[in-house]
Amino acid sequence: MAARIDLTLDCTDAKLLADFWKTALGYVDEPPPAPFGTREEWLAQFDLPEDESEGDGAWLCDPDGVGPRLSILMVREPKTAKNRLHIDIRVPGHGSPAERWARIRTEAGRLVEAGGTVLAEFDGHHVVMADPEGNEFCVAAAAASA
Repeated sequence: MAARIDLTLDCTDAKLLADFWKTALGYVDEPPPAPFGTREEWLAQFDLPEDESEGDGAWLCDPDGVGPRLSILMVREPKTAKNRLHIDIRVPGHGSPAERWARIRTEAGRLVEAGGTVLAEFDGHHVVMADPEGNEFCVAAAAASA
């Protein structure tokens, strides 16, 4: 059986990035692990430094259980270089290359409204973007077999 993966993004503002990625991916806040009723209860089992709190992180999941979980964790150091790993958001649907490109550009526009930034467009293929904290990702069409 293949291993499952989670993705983790470092940040300076967990709520800001969580709101953006929930909009971008259609994800929801992940409930705390059983038997905990809240994230605060779950975090209390760890001996966290006094200056760390529940607001220093966010945990998101695909409501359909298909995509990887996304952890967003506050770190003190700023982002200093291009991501070595990035997320590709695949826009569903079929049609002509022009129709697929129109869907990609529409999705990129929606994500700009949510706080993202367009970094580059590769006409007809994909748009390189950054989330509100500068983490790069791409918007492209779904694979033909999807």
